[in-house]
Amino acid sequence: MEASFEEIASWVQGTRRGTTSTRFSGARSLEMAGPADISFLENAKSLKSAEKSRAGALIVPEGIELAERPTIAVKDPLSAFCELVKKLRGLEEKRTPGIHPTAIIHPTAKMGAECEIHPYAVVGENAVLGDRCTLHPHAVVGKNCMLGNDVTLYAGVVLYPRTVLGHRVTIHAHAVIGADGFGYRNDKGIHNKVQQLGIAILEDDVEIGACTTIDRATFEETRIGKGSKIDNLVQIGHNCKLGPGNLIVSQAGIAGSTTTGSHVVIAGQAGLADHLTIGNQVVIGARSGVMRDVPDGEKILGAPARPVHEFKRMIICLERLPETIRQVRTLAKMAGLAEKNE
Repeated sequence: MEASFEEIASWVQGTRRGTTSTRFSGARSLEMAGPADISFLENAKSLKSAEKSRAGALIVPEGIELAERPTIAVKDPLSAFCELVKKLRGLEEKRTPGIHPTAIIHPTAKMGAECEIHPYAVVGENAVLGDRCTLHPHAVVGKNCMLGNDVTLYAGVVLYPRTVLGHRVTIHAHAVIGADGFGYRNDKGIHNKVQQLGIAILEDDVEIGACTTIDRATFEETRIGKGSKIDNLVQIGHNCKLGPGNLIVSQAGIAGSTTTGSHVVIAGQAGLADHLTIGNQVVIGARSGVMRDVPDGEKILGAPARPVHEFKRMIICLERLPETIRQVRTLAKMAGLAEKNE
């Protein structure tokens, strides 16, 4: 698809500076763009890269001007560029409401308006789907589940019975929501399963990555707060309660009954022990092992995790350790304290 400079400005609702007769056929990064491509810079840090770029025009933040090149100023260049990429590459998703004949819908299930149910999807007994829900192939909505409006379940997603999803929830392929929590009691060397009788709730605007698992509670609820975004391959144990706006990166694991505050960031491969309380706006670094409660606003790193400034001092000391050992041995020899076997 091709578009003029003026057409692109209208698509992204931006302000044109300069003009060009070029018909743009592509939207690419600064490094990859050519004269027939339009690119973007997100902030002033990218100005040097923009000067080197061969792009025919740029989408820029409001307040930035480049006299030597046509620009379109917008409030959010990244979002505008994403929409432009979809339009020029023909990636805009078009919904086709309806139920495929191979889908299995229980007679007691209730479907909202304009739902789109793909081949071999399953909707169980007494399940309720809101308006404009999309179930991709082999997605399974269990008995008594409740889904809000504009929910999307990609291929192979499984919602166990009684799972509750808010509005605009997106769950990527093969994630499992509401499976049994990992609860056992040892009796004379035998691990006896504790029944998991609670539910899992995902609030509005939550997005779950592929192959992530969120266990239902033992008796009450596991809850993921509004607007939280969870990456691929994350495990969240039973009874956990995550606050709003959390970001959890791939391969992180949270053991049961842990609570997080608002806008917590948990980086990749971090592990949290059970029954912890993590405060608001906490940042947990990659591969950290968290064994204690963390107060509001703290940044922690390491295993066991500790405040970042402490961890950095430890690393510096470790890097200096070989030289320190040499110095100690030299001083020991000078003092006549060297070991006999040296």
